[in-house]
Amino acid sequence: MSESRIALVTGANKGIGYEIAAGLAARGFSVGVGARDDGRRDAAVAKLRAGGADAFGVPLDVTDDESVRGAAALIETERGRLDVLVNNAAITGGWHQAPCETDLAIVREVVETNVLGVMRVTDAMLPLLRRSPSGRIVNMSSEVGSLTRQIDPAIDSGPASMAYAPSKSFLNAITIQYAKALRDSGIAVNAVNPGFVATDLNGHRGHLTPEQGAAVAIRLATQPDGWPTGGFFEDAGVVPW
Repeated sequence: MSESRIALVTGANKGIGYEIAAGLAARGFSVGVGARDDGRRDAAVAKLRAGGADAFGVPLDVTDDESVRGAAALIETERGRLDVLVNNAAITGGWHQAPCETDLAIVREVVETNVLGVMRVTDAMLPLLRRSPSGRIVNMSSEVGSLTRQIDPAIDSGPASMAYAPSKSFLNAITIQYAKALRDSGIAVNAVNPGFVATDLNGHRGHLTPEQGAAVAIRLATQPDGWPTGGFFEDAGVVPW
């Protein structure tokens, strides 16, 4: 079993996911770069290693059962356990998602990645996380996953969203369920709002850098024992559900 702390970040070939991987590596983690595109994954691993990181590639499509099982088997064989899982991989399904106008196929596709993908990966990695003395699961949510903020007329919550925003609220709900189920295991489970980060996901319209967006996830992934579980956090503190 590896002496280093081991982390897996899904969707880690670019953007916030890459910066989370880089930040964890800088803190001494051996980081699995989870991504479905072989070329982008290999390029990200090479870039991290060039900067001195202990990084390894993990072929991973969060929507595919066989791919997820293969990823768990790879980490089992090469590292023997997992200390941190960051569920970062996500899609938007496009930005025109008005009520009564959104194709249900788009909603299914978004939920498959953003919610069922998180469940699929988390369930597969839990046996490895249980071997850690201080397991951590961080689910990358969004401000639009906050129902409180979505309904507040004083807050600009963006355009109508029948797929992406509800998928993040759904993600928050399952975060609570995992936290409750794992409360006595020593594995802390939390959701994160990275803020409005400039990424491919939003056409680089955000005002934060991916490195800034990664900061709160890194903080929760490396939190000491005794910190909260089952919460929703951002840089400024707790996000209302």
